[in-house]
Amino acid sequence: MATGQQVAAGTPGAAASVQRRKGLSLATREALAAYLFILPSFLGFAIFLLIPMVMSAGLSLYDWELLRPPIFIGLDNYADLLRDPLFKTVLINTAYYAFGLVPLNIVVSLGLALWLNTKLRGLTFYRLAFFLPVVTVTVAVSLIWKWMYEPRVGIINQALALIGIAGPNWLADPLWAMPALILLGLWKGFGYNMVLFLAGLQGIPPTLYEAAMIDGATAWQRFWKITLPLLSPAMFLAVILTVISSFQIFDQAFVMTAGGPSNATNTIVLYIFQNGFQFFKMGYASAIAWALFAVIFTFTLIQMWLQRHWVQYE
Repeated sequence: MATGQQVAAGTPGAAASVQRRKGLSLATREALAAYLFILPSFLGFAIFLLIPMVMSAGLSLYDWELLRPPIFIGLDNYADLLRDPLFKTVLINTAYYAFGLVPLNIVVSLGLALWLNTKLRGLTFYRLAFFLPVVTVTVAVSLIWKWMYEPRVGIINQALALIGIAGPNWLADPLWAMPALILLGLWKGFGYNMVLFLAGLQGIPPTLYEAAMIDGATAWQRFWKITLPLLSPAMFLAVILTVISSFQIFDQAFVMTAGGPSNATNTIVLYIFQNGFQFFKMGYASAIAWALFAVIFTFTLIQMWLQRHWVQYE
């Protein structure tokens, strides 16, 4: 016969008491394990993003030229931005690049995604070929395209000459320098959005198209009434990501034109680099960085507000 102590130990309350005496509960151990797993990512975020952002915000209130102690000047750096004609120029240049690239990127990537969503021979090869520019090193790609844009022996002008068109001096002409960067950005980045659109297309039930065909809908009507509405979440994400990356253009402009000619391709991030590491105006460079953050944040908020009018999640 079991003793009273054994019976008591077999009850749920006693078992819980024994578990507490043994150590931490299962839920606590699971929570600790989860925190340990996210700790490396959190440390990376804090060290390489959060702390530099806070320090940059503080530094934007100082006049610091690296070779002497920083001097607190309050909001003077931000006031200087409003009076700086070159800042207005680089802001316009960056907006020109972003709003020239984004529509082209969306149209090309969506068109290729629609094409790759069909039954094609060698489909895997095409997907790999179109996505490969995304993962290539931007500096190396910029150097290659710089040679391609060479006015005398570059392959682009030679190809135009075959059809009787005299190609411009792409990177030395203020009129053509920014379109040249836009073409490079289009080639470099359309594969990423293509993958997003392709994933969205493959998530659309085929039965919707079958029902529409039975009802007599044309290919254009199926695209407009089924594909675009159900693809709008992926398109919303693609627009947001593409605009953010476009406003952060640096490598191409730095390698191919160094901001020239006549500041025609000088962008905000390149201007930050110039002020911080060429003119040693670290406080002013930090203020420009926060101005860029304000531009991107404002655009994102506007898109988040506008999505209710065109994005369909069901």
